[in-house]
Amino acid sequence: MIFIIVAVVFVLIRCVNTDKKTAANKSDVFNKYAGARACASCHKDIYGKHIYTEHHLTSAPANEISILGSFEPEKNMFPFGPATNVTMEKRDSGLYQVEYINKKEIRKGKFDIVVGSGRKGQSYLSWLNDRLVQLPITYFSPVDQWSNSPGYYPDRPMFYRPITSRCLECHSTYFEKISEPSKELEEFDHNKILLGVDCEKCHGPGAEHVAFHTNNPAIKEAKFIVNAGKLPRERLLDLCALCHGGKSTKTKPSFAFQAGDTLSNYFTFSPPDPNIANIDVHGNQLGLLSSSKCFITGNVTCINCHNVHENENGKLRIFSQRCINCHSTGHEKTCKMTATIGSSITENCIDCHMPKQPSLAITVYLRHENDPTPAMLRTHYITIYPAETQKVLAFLNKIKAEKKKSTE
Repeated sequence: MIFIIVAVVFVLIRCVNTDKKTAANKSDVFNKYAGARACASCHKDIYGKHIYTEHHLTSAPANEISILGSFEPEKNMFPFGPATNVTMEKRDSGLYQVEYINKKEIRKGKFDIVVGSGRKGQSYLSWLNDRLVQLPITYFSPVDQWSNSPGYYPDRPMFYRPITSRCLECHSTYFEKISEPSKELEEFDHNKILLGVDCEKCHGPGAEHVAFHTNNPAIKEAKFIVNAGKLPRERLLDLCALCHGGKSTKTKPSFAFQAGDTLSNYFTFSPPDPNIANIDVHGNQLGLLSSSKCFITGNVTCINCHNVHENENGKLRIFSQRCINCHSTGHEKTCKMTATIGSSITENCIDCHMPKQPSLAITVYLRHENDPTPAMLRTHYITIYPAETQKVLAFLNKIKAEKKKSTE
């Protein structure tokens, strides 16, 4: 009996110590982050531009400014049928999505976190104790309307779709998980989160970097931080593929992968689909790009085209100039339409070679619509699209005709 008691005490002590060690390790991870604002003191210009990027805006606290949909009467309701609707409401305790059946309130969910920059739309998360769930109504930017959230039933609202750490990994810099690995419904620490895909997502946790350079201002060589632009090509692609590389299964906990790591040590990916048409324009930009001749023969990476420190959305001329760097006179591959289009070739390569296409993954039901509406995203399969070329030529010819008419 004495032996059994001693053994039980020994096991309990080990369990307690293990729990304390696990908690300490989690705390240590969060404490390695400095937060994006800490970067502003030395990188004011970059920080000032980055806060307007879609990466930074991909998650934020929910409030009247960050939520883009309307709370005005008549504009704040989404109907699921003649008797059921969800209404977006401002109450003394916060902003809510409220379900009504025959004008009777059934349930509600509070807007706590905004997910999505708003360029295509926004979805909303709500805390249930330490769990996060997705609310039933999404804002769809192209038509400036509330809509049914992607993947939800079109005929009834759902309030309790659980949000996993893998979801959060692509829409934030860090969330600290506090539930055990075996627990299916994950729980998170409200106070140990870093919203937005910010500096430390691409450069690694920066607390040690900030502390060192604060104490050693004369040392200009960056210490204890990753310069993502100087990573080998495969590691740089891995960094982007974490969220833009298609369907994956994690083999290690979310948020364990850091800039400079080898992604295959943390995830397994589905084999590449040889049929380009099966690769969705949302979520697998690298899969599309890696099938393009630019990528295969040109040693291209994502940052050849994207300056992630600035919001360049819609600036087709800037992207076209980057194309021209490799496709102008004197290079092996040049645009065969140069003679026809003339100087306009420098203005817009993008609509011809990377047209917007409907996403199969991001579709929503709009108010009073029976068929889902897809989000239109620009494909990253860079090739020749004859039909798109004809559209661009027709547009340019129309502009020329209007100019000629105005001078006559």
